[in-house]
Amino acid sequence: MAGLGRVLNLALLGFAAGGLLAGFGARWLHQPHWSVWLMIGGTVPVLLAVLIDSLASLVRREIGLDIIALLSIGGAVALGEYVTAGVIGLMLSGGRALEGFAAERARRDMSALLSRVPRTASRYRDSQLETIPLASIAPGDRLLVRAGEAVPVDGFVRDSTAVLDESALTGEPIPVTHRRNESIRSGAINAGDPFDMEATAAAAQSTFAGIIRLVQAAQDTKAPSVRLADRAAFLFTPVAVGLAGAAWAITGDPVRGLAVMVVATPCPLILGVPVAVVSGLSRCAGRGVLVKGGGALEVLGRARTLFLDKTGTLTAGRARVATIETAPDVSGDDLLRLAASLEQTSQHSIAQAVVTAARGRDLPLGLPSDVTEEPGAGLTGMLDGRHVSVGSHAYVAARAAPADWTGRFLRRMGHEGATGAFVAADGRMLGAILLADEIRPDSPRALRLLRQAGITRLVMLTGDRQDVAEAIGAALGVDEVRAEQRPEDKLGAIAEARAAGEVCAMVGDGVNDAPALAAADVGVAMGARGSGASSEAADVVLLVDRLDRLAEAFAVARGTRRIAMQTVAGGMGLSILAMIAAALGFLPPVSGAVLQEVIDVAAILNALRVLRVRIPGRPRVMLPAAEVARLQAEHERLAEPLARLRAAADQLATLSPAEAATALTAVEAVVRENLLRHEREDDAQLYPVIAHALGGDDPIAAMHRTHREVQQLGGALARMIADLPPEGPDQVAANDFRRVLYGLDAILRLHFAQENELYHSLTDAGDGRVRPGGAVVV
Repeated sequence: MAGLGRVLNLALLGFAAGGLLAGFGARWLHQPHWSVWLMIGGTVPVLLAVLIDSLASLVRREIGLDIIALLSIGGAVALGEYVTAGVIGLMLSGGRALEGFAAERARRDMSALLSRVPRTASRYRDSQLETIPLASIAPGDRLLVRAGEAVPVDGFVRDSTAVLDESALTGEPIPVTHRRNESIRSGAINAGDPFDMEATAAAAQSTFAGIIRLVQAAQDTKAPSVRLADRAAFLFTPVAVGLAGAAWAITGDPVRGLAVMVVATPCPLILGVPVAVVSGLSRCAGRGVLVKGGGALEVLGRARTLFLDKTGTLTAGRARVATIETAPDVSGDDLLRLAASLEQTSQHSIAQAVVTAARGRDLPLGLPSDVTEEPGAGLTGMLDGRHVSVGSHAYVAARAAPADWTGRFLRRMGHEGATGAFVAADGRMLGAILLADEIRPDSPRALRLLRQAGITRLVMLTGDRQDVAEAIGAALGVDEVRAEQRPEDKLGAIAEARAAGEVCAMVGDGVNDAPALAAADVGVAMGARGSGASSEAADVVLLVDRLDRLAEAFAVARGTRRIAMQTVAGGMGLSILAMIAAALGFLPPVSGAVLQEVIDVAAILNALRVLRVRIPGRPRVMLPAAEVARLQAEHERLAEPLARLRAAADQLATLSPAEAATALTAVEAVVRENLLRHEREDDAQLYPVIAHALGGDDPIAAMHRTHREVQQLGGALARMIADLPPEGPDQVAANDFRRVLYGLDAILRLHFAQENELYHSLTDAGDGRVRPGGAVVV
């Protein structure tokens, strides 16, 4: 339909331009009779198109500015103003063609999604490949995806590696590498070699099918600002007709009335506002944020209160190894390798988190035997000739002697709302692994950007305990924390805000968030890994797993609303001034038609400014993906030395002076060879690159200051070790050592968190995977 409309608009423009030029040519050849008929011939198709649009509006019980266009062209022909009629026809058809071009330009990113819908797929059947319709794919089918083809359904990579262009889904320009057994989403384009995949969903239930339904709904929905333009047009039409009639009646000159009608045809209201809204929808889609319609975009631009679910939205939503506690003679890596070797036989989420952490450190895992699992409690098995147990404290304590540190570790678990995997071997408690749902690296920055985008109140909703929720809320800087919330409690919080007159948005990712998403003025679903129910209930879906994209959507929505209102006010104001000038006789019909077209063009160009709305917080240059991968891997590598630093401080009070001297010497070497060297290399090599990417004068001065503090404490530790007496530290010296070690631990943990947040902001990766390629200029 869009293609047919474009052809018709160009045909009308060709008729109008051809008729006007031919008419002027006939007049130049002294053929006035032919000149009249040629101009009328070029105008009639435009007149018929306007008549059809006007009748369609009347059928819908709408009165728009097409009526004014109809009266203007018809009046010009009736009064013998054939040149005026031809110019109006040319300007009107030109305006329609320009509007179509602008709308197509604005809708480009959304149309890119629709253009990637696959029609068929290649399925393996009896060692043969067959081409089947998309609807015939069933879960479990093995499919071949050739180079350049779209992934037909949701599934996972079978036996090789897949390199996918997910730009139409997420807005990320760099291809994503998926390895064996990794999940992939339909709609992505194979940017590498052919690969096999296994379907996990039918076509109708796959990600891309849902996105297509949302895009089609978004393109068909009329925004409140567009309806506002329609209401303004309803008022503007009788004003224009009345002013034209008054000019005619007072002066007795019908041409004066015609001039008034001409400058009111067509008003930028029916051109600029729809283009602005479609531009906003397209801009959001290009950044991986699917807004289901212009109405949702309008409300998003007015929202000032934002409710956020905690788990999966502000936090990662999955367990991750936070720290490792060990007995004095056991290293953190040895404990993690022992636990992961046994846990790899379990499908429990905690077990998978332990295995993921071990593989992230490149630890060699052993193959256990005689493994028995008590669901929800733990596992026991043989590994390297040792009888190993991993699980809850109650499970492991029943198989090993208690250790003096377990009480402190259990209290820490309670304070932090975390869980723990205890590890024992041959009846001895070796240590424990603390696992927690950590704050997402982009959450603090995303909340700051949301405030910059106009959000004045941030409320965190969670089912967690009050103390755990308040700790996370304080770390993130939200305005209010509501803990122990059931789905009906979240509904009550939103109803309370709306009753107070607040325009509120809600962000969530789970099935339990769906009622709240539907109840809010605008609901936002974390669609990249959230539930289907939340995506269906929401008005906005984040197709990429980054909360900071929501801040970008808020900025675009506010810019769209502002520019649309400017178009309404500016277009009406300029048209009214032109109508007054025409009524007073200062603007003849032909000049009025040209002036009105200038106003129309200005309105459309103003509306297209939405495509250039500034998004706060975006750096000038993105870091190369390989560099980001190296930095992430470096922080993972430093997790174990950092854990040894804290463990040494914890154990210092229980060691003899000689043992303390040995432990302190060892930990000082770890600090010097790992942590301090890392900070020096960052200072010399990495930070200049980051400063260039961020721009401004010394944008990372605070990070440099942290490096100085780390180096100072590291130097103090080395000097204190050098001054140790042969017999080791006394109690006062041990306290000084603990102060320095705890200080280093706290500063480094905070500094690594800040760096991780900074790295995350300097890459367009939406899901934390490593992207191949170089720097991306923004």
